[in-house]
Amino acid sequence: MTQPRTYSRLTEEALVLLGKQIRLARKTRKMPESELAERVGVARSTLQLIEKGDPKVAVGLVFEAATLAGVHLFGLEASSFRAQTERLDDKLMLLPHSVRRSGKQVKDDF
Repeated sequence: MTQPRTYSRLTEEALVLLGKQIRLARKTRKMPESELAERVGVARSTLQLIEKGDPKVAVGLVFEAATLAGVHLFGLEASSFRAQTERLDDKLMLLPHSVRRSGKQVKDDF
């Protein structure tokens, strides 16, 4: 039997925060749970889990619900996602392709 997955407090709080943002956006738009659930392509019970911040819901479904409800992911307008992604790609190009822990201990006490 596997042990249940545990999450850090920060992860749990972020999921609850995003869930509440989705719920607020949905209600502000006067959108019933059933309508948003249908647009996301999930059961109403799954949408309720998303809005409660349940970590077992697939991240893609959570982001889709947020997008359809009108939540700005990462505090960004949708139009700036591509530019942000390109900036991160540029930074990643400057870093090594793989990262390993060095087996050597550096002696830097002079």
